[in-house]
Amino acid sequence: MQSVQHFGLKNHFLLAMPHLEDPNFAGSISYLCDHDENGTMGVIVNRPLELTLDALFEQLELGGDESPHRQAPVYYGGPTHKDRGFILHRGSSEPWDSSIQVAEDIALTTSMDILQALADGTGPEQFLVCLGCAGWEAGQLEDELKENAWLTVEGRAEILFSVPPEQRLGAAAGILGVDLNLMTREAGHS
Repeated sequence: MQSVQHFGLKNHFLLAMPHLEDPNFAGSISYLCDHDENGTMGVIVNRPLELTLDALFEQLELGGDESPHRQAPVYYGGPTHKDRGFILHRGSSEPWDSSIQVAEDIALTTSMDILQALADGTGPEQFLVCLGCAGWEAGQLEDELKENAWLTVEGRAEILFSVPPEQRLGAAAGILGVDLNLMTREAGHS
């Protein structure tokens, strides 16, 4: 009997289990933006870099002197496409050149026009700018889930945009009633 694949992890958080030692993902919470028969794509949302939007605006020559967001952190979004920006934000994806609607009120935009709008102070109020993303080939994430490397829970905008980055993993685990600090790093089999 062949198993049926379900692709319902879009708009979900992916929580690294304590025993996950891959340095790219240990202690991380990722927000999954796409999940289908071709694979899975998301961004890590709890690893601010030592880089602010002000420095990014300057590097990209976007101005930004008047932006209210100059001190916002830029995040490490994952080990894939580390030179590309992925902007997770609230609101519709309609006005931007390259966006996908992830949930009713959350979109992912990869085009430069949103960065220019943030530099001008006209972009979305709630956003995360990530450098890089996380990707899994078809079936790869499902295999890792079977190996208990991750927990999943439906994504929530308030955790993404209102909870401090160092508290996002615990807040998402709390939705499940789980305290990751109490979980052992050792995998046991009886």
